[in-house]
Amino acid sequence: MAIIQLDPNAPEFTRRYMNLADPRLGAQALSASDDFFAPVARMLDPEPAVFVPGKYDDHGKWMDGWESRRKRVAGNDHAVVRLARRGVILGVDIDTSHFTGNYPPAASLQACDCEGDPGASTEWVEILPSVNLQGNSHHYHAINATQPFTHVRLNIYPDGGVARLRLYGQPQRDWARVSRSELLDLVSVENGGYVVATNNQHFGLASNLLMPGRGVNMGDGWETRRRREPGNDWCVIALGQPGKIEKIEVDTCHFKGNYPDRCSIQAAFVTGGTETSLITQSMFWPVLLPEQPLKMDLQHYFEKEIAQLGPISHIRYNMHPDGGTSRLRLWGNLV
Repeated sequence: MAIIQLDPNAPEFTRRYMNLADPRLGAQALSASDDFFAPVARMLDPEPAVFVPGKYDDHGKWMDGWESRRKRVAGNDHAVVRLARRGVILGVDIDTSHFTGNYPPAASLQACDCEGDPGASTEWVEILPSVNLQGNSHHYHAINATQPFTHVRLNIYPDGGVARLRLYGQPQRDWARVSRSELLDLVSVENGGYVVATNNQHFGLASNLLMPGRGVNMGDGWETRRRREPGNDWCVIALGQPGKIEKIEVDTCHFKGNYPDRCSIQAAFVTGGTETSLITQSMFWPVLLPEQPLKMDLQHYFEKEIAQLGPISHIRYNMHPDGGTSRLRLWGNLV
């Protein structure tokens, strides 16, 4: 079983917001000025980059990322990515893992908001001015743009390789057009839900709970270490929009010898404090879903068990005492 290696230097936005460049959600690498050594689509792989000693292909050393040829003319290389969802970009990670003598010395990011794919007349907005890069490193930068975008263009100066590009942000929906009678999964990343905090994610990230579809394997879920002390594991989640919950799904897909014995959910409509203070506040929130027994590798649905708390904006999902959950859905009506 793999242990999730969380970068201790990663800023909060990497654990909080959706990766808008995730191909599992629909992101796509549209083009690159040059990807002779390694195809640009590989740069969006949701898995961490790997290095395979001794692996070569027809173009040379196999590298896990996007890599262009050594440029012998003026100019620079670039790649265009269509985002999985139109959204506000809040942070970026330009990852050069395993690229040492072949990484770009610098990079910048531009973005555009267009209905189709960008063309020659598209106006690009610079959201990250040129920054210096180092080899085999993550480069985290907060983005201050407030407008939503549909595409980004990564510029590298002048050439080289980038292992991964992550674009963290909030998808944008026109909530005014959504019917108040329509049931929506209000914790889904596609609707803006995000993890505020969690006590442990040793084997799997808590943000996996909010992904669309069912988990593809046991690593595609939230799994904690084996608890050897009293208590239970938990995570606090912000809904994409406040709503009144009508139906809940807890999916233990792929978790067989390590699913939680029970689960429960607390909830509240939060009007003050900070996201850090929510960790303490959440211990005293009223119960939305009382403790329910769980079974292995199964979708559990709850409706009549849900307490009528009215509109909520945040939840605390509790696993008793520990284990793994693949997906969590909270269907409700907007308020």
